[in-house]
Amino acid sequence: MSKIARSLYTPLSVATGVGGGLLAGAIFGQIWKRIGDNDAEPPDPKDLTQSTKTVILAAAIQGLIMGLVRAGLQRASAHGYQAMTNELPPA
Repeated sequence: MSKIARSLYTPLSVATGVGGGLLAGAIFGQIWKRIGDNDAEPPDPKDLTQSTKTVILAAAIQGLIMGLVRAGLQRASAHGYQAMTNELPPA
């Protein structure tokens, strides 16, 4: 892989990571508003007034969404990088 191609991939990867985190957070917020018990915000794990079931459920949903968004965006950026440079992205 050329040095120029690698230097192009690093900022793309960082921007994709930041954008993906923001997108996943927004998606989770919208889902939690609909399924949470009249809570606009997900429960804080340190808040002992919340049930353990609710805290674990929120964390599991958030992790699932983060993983799906991250994998999808990384896959799309790898395809885009390959289309632009005709090289595989760095591992």
